[in-house]
Amino acid sequence: MAAITPDIAGLRALSHPVRLRMLGLLRTEGPATATTLAARLDLNTGATSYHLRQLAQHGFIVEDTDRGNARDRWWRAAHSETRTDARGQGIDGEHMEAYLATVAQLYADRLRAAVAEMSFLPEEWADVGSLSDWELRLTPAQAEALVQRLEAIIEETTSSDDPEAAPFAVNLNAFVRPGLPWGER
Repeated sequence: MAAITPDIAGLRALSHPVRLRMLGLLRTEGPATATTLAARLDLNTGATSYHLRQLAQHGFIVEDTDRGNARDRWWRAAHSETRTDARGQGIDGEHMEAYLATVAQLYADRLRAAVAEMSFLPEEWADVGSLSDWELRLTPAQAEALVQRLEAIIEETTSSDDPEAAPFAVNLNAFVRPGLPWGER
């Protein structure tokens, strides 16, 4: 599966936290029905079906015709990842900010859940992750080069079929520190 770069309408559709969570579940856990997703997300099936139709309308998911029947409709992710680039797509700041705020909310929720489960991890996984941060003084060109190098490392790393392998989430958050008085850099 390839990546998708949504247009402004698709970005607006993904700005809803439930839809973004659904898409994430379909990507990480595989195909599911509205009933399965409703139970997983603690929603009613009507709301779940509505959100699934919105995701399908914008090409993020497709019906999985290899499963189910007319009464038991299965859905799967149409792409393995979503990429956004406001500059290249002509997306205004307001829509991009709404989408990114939803992404940040879901990342924070996932990180909180991971921290809550850390003490229950098997010993071999206990010290594998990192919740580290660095603050560097970089030019825009240096910052862009750093992000591109980090993305390349992540993209070059292939998933393992080893029985000891487990899903391992990597979030790359790189940004200018908020609150800077731009006249006093």
